[in-house]
Amino acid sequence: MWRSVSLQADASRAEALSEALMEHGALSVSIEDADAGTEDERPQFGEPGMDPAGLWDHSTVVALFDPEVDLAEALALAAAGAGFEQPPAYTVSEIAEQNWVQLTQSQFDPIRVTGRLWIVPSWHDAPDPHAINIVLDPGMAFGTGSHPTTRLCLEWLCEAVTPDCSVLDYGCGSGILGIAAARLGAGRVVGTDIDEKALEAAADNASRNQVGMQLQHSTATLDTQYDLVVANILTNPLCVLAPAITARIAPGGRLALSGVLVTQAEQVIAAYAPFIALAVGATDDGWVRLEGTRR
Repeated sequence: MWRSVSLQADASRAEALSEALMEHGALSVSIEDADAGTEDERPQFGEPGMDPAGLWDHSTVVALFDPEVDLAEALALAAAGAGFEQPPAYTVSEIAEQNWVQLTQSQFDPIRVTGRLWIVPSWHDAPDPHAINIVLDPGMAFGTGSHPTTRLCLEWLCEAVTPDCSVLDYGCGSGILGIAAARLGAGRVVGTDIDEKALEAAADNASRNQVGMQLQHSTATLDTQYDLVVANILTNPLCVLAPAITARIAPGGRLALSGVLVTQAEQVIAAYAPFIALAVGATDDGWVRLEGTRR
């Protein structure tokens, strides 16, 4: 049995306490919002270009210890190292040894995107054998179909892809959008990403789904334009990349952007206004999909 210890700390000392706990025997430490699940919960969203958000005023520091560690001594030493006169109030719970692979797999079930498209983990049977079933497991690259932004893009592709059209997935992550486009009937699919690990994951996933998908690093030159361009990234990178992304849309081609919170939609629309007129196409759980057509 492992032991999980939860300690209360304010924002000014939570990080120092977490570091001290690691120095005195903790196997892992996380800092969480102590007000989670109440009306005082404060979600935090961060992305490149944004100032780091401060910790929660009421934070919970959760540390995992081996059962053989002298817990009282470790907590006393850590508290002293973090500037506490005495250890803060804490609770202890036991965590049994488990088959963590099996536990992780149990959290991912097949995802129905539309009536014709499903995302199916490799350890599951396809719920609808007659649908388009993309086999995709959770991995090191973003995109399993469970996040609202991925679903928004997949739904758009189900409506937008036409036989033999060309598709660019800008920031492809796991490759899920490009794979879906190919399975939906696109003729040429290209995925680009700045992360080598993402490109490796996308190549593996494309091979598993028997999809011919061209993959390249985002620093490489894209030498053509596409009927459809989709980018599921984050607001700040999307704004910076507006000229580069829109340059890849063929005349009459269509663009879909996600990774954008509803509150950020106007910012992205303004950044793309010199190149293409965007409008909100759909929303899902606080996230938005922006769409436009190049005239």
